Amino acid sequence: MSAHLTPFRAKLSRLKPDSTRPWDVAIVGAGAAGLATAIFTQRLHGRRSIVLLEGARKPGAKILVSGGSRCNVTNAAVSEADFWGGRRTIMRRVLRDFPVRDTIAFFRDIGVGLHEEADGKLFPDSQRARDVLQALLDETHRAAGTLMVDNRVLRIEREGKGFRLATSRGHIRAARVVLATGGQSLPKSGSDGAAFEIAKSLGHTIVPTTPALVPLLLAGGAESIHGTLSGVSQPVELALRIDGTVATRLTGALLWTHFGVSGPVTLNMSRHWLRARLEGRPASLTANMCPGLTFEDVDAGWTRRAAERPLATLTTALSTILPASVATAVLERLQLDAQTTLAHFTRDDRRRLTHALTAWPLDVTGSRGYNHAEATAGGVSLDEIDASTMQSRRCPGLFLVGEILDVDGRIGGFNFQWAWSSARVAAAALSVEASENTG
Repeated sequence: MSAHLTPFRAKLSRLKPDSTRPWDVAIVGAGAAGLATAIFTQRLHGRRSIVLLEGARKPGAKILVSGGSRCNVTNAAVSEADFWGGRRTIMRRVLRDFPVRDTIAFFRDIGVGLHEEADGKLFPDSQRARDVLQALLDETHRAAGTLMVDNRVLRIEREGKGFRLATSRGHIRAARVVLATGGQSLPKSGSDGAAFEIAKSLGHTIVPTTPALVPLLLAGGAESIHGTLSGVSQPVELALRIDGTVATRLTGALLWTHFGVSGPVTLNMSRHWLRARLEGRPASLTANMCPGLTFEDVDAGWTRRAAERPLATLTTALSTILPASVATAVLERLQLDAQTTLAHFTRDDRRRLTHALTAWPLDVTGSRGYNHAEATAGGVSLDEIDASTMQSRRCPGLFLVGEILDVDGRIGGFNFQWAWSSARVAAAALSVEASENTG
């Protein structure tokens, strides 16, 4: 098999330089959003000629690595409140047109049953991401979509009422173009942000981008505790202060790592801290290790414990609140004697510990970058997209779906749902448009 051909059973073709065949629809990117757009368009209008152009040698790399290689296809409950970026009224319109129940039915129809796990996450019954990708590729083949791999789109230009696409293997022409390239997360998969320049060349505004759903780096030294807690997880409430005011609060599991912090709540918070830094605004992050409780609540709790168990040691009492290793690290960092009994726990020390528990400083220095990010914050401005069609308001005939847009969801299958929903909306519009050749 030629090196540029994928082993999957999708219909393949090698581009010829200066190809004169006009396609009805050219989809740039054969990831989740691109494959779904091809499938939905053919289901709604089977006479469309569709070509998918994939820059990588194998399509669907992000699908294969998502959800720990199990692919968190969607979530049981999805709304615009689960996303950040552009206007949520636009997100609501798109998500409403292809909700979760339709996603479940679609995957069931192509042979992928889904089941619900913790936090509403929906995974394939087989627990294998490759089964999700294979089903999408097989359905693309059945829908007569032509998948051209190892064909990177370099630029797109208007040509009459259609488009001319220059690729690494030649040129093609198409009446309509769909940008489904993703953002900049996991650039080794092919989504390195080059498509933002293409969109910009066609008249679009790019909201400055940062990694999203990415682990954060913490400063080292004597002030830090993460190095001794690598692999330990605990529930926390993170508070991001921007310009001295709390801008975002998120609750969930935090995972201490050798480089800093990760875990669901960190990943969800990362885009907010990074965007504040991008905007040059002073930002600080703290962790409340007693989520849901205030300073007063925790302080009163120590008073109550001292009355109930005066001979209990600090380390014993604190280990009922935190993982034992975290309790030990906190006491050592605050230089509090772990064997002090609650009866001898002074007011000043008690309040110092309470403050640490409810506002532990996380000295963030940066993130692990796009190579470790699950999504991209920023992208093509949503205000420049018609939410009823996903068609560009700046360049008629151009459609944009998935992560290339200024939409990023929290962890839990939400970004995939945006891919399916935006793809379905675009496909509905493409299916009703009259076919136009570029000749």
